[in-house]
Amino acid sequence: MKKTDKSTIINDLTSKIQEYSHFYVTDTTGLNAGATSNLRRLCFKQDVKMVVVKNTLFKKAIEQSEKQIDGLNAALKGTSAVLFSNTGNLPAKLIKEFRKKGTVPVFKGAFVEESVYIGESQLEVLANIKSKEELIGDVIALLQSPMKNVIGALQSGGTTIHGILKTLGEKE
Repeated sequence: MKKTDKSTIINDLTSKIQEYSHFYVTDTTGLNAGATSNLRRLCFKQDVKMVVVKNTLFKKAIEQSEKQIDGLNAALKGTSAVLFSNTGNLPAKLIKEFRKKGTVPVFKGAFVEESVYIGESQLEVLANIKSKEELIGDVIALLQSPMKNVIGALQSGGTTIHGILKTLGEKE
């Protein structure tokens, strides 16, 4: 590969690292062409960008990106495919869903929420991390609950007072 081609690939990977806030490194060895195509389709449907990379070029792209990604070099061995996403738990869920058909892709590592995760055992942890949208929904639900209780109490109290006044008015 020519040096200009390598620098183009490194620049492209660097822009993806800066564009997407999360990425997963997987090993897709063992997938045939049809299974790889199905994985790419699944990634496309869920707005995840899948790129097969050379480890040395990806390491250089990480260095150029100026993000603090230390410790991911252990995952960059063998064949690597990188899944880029703006939702932290989406690629983990995608990998788990795709594995229902087989044991590939193998999870090697990830950079999620400014942290590095290495090893197959971390996949379950990453799948259970709540996304930003899920956390915002939880906060809104928590904030709405007390307001609903106050409004309900005020409405029921109003009907009680109204009933008492009506009863007193009818007695006279």
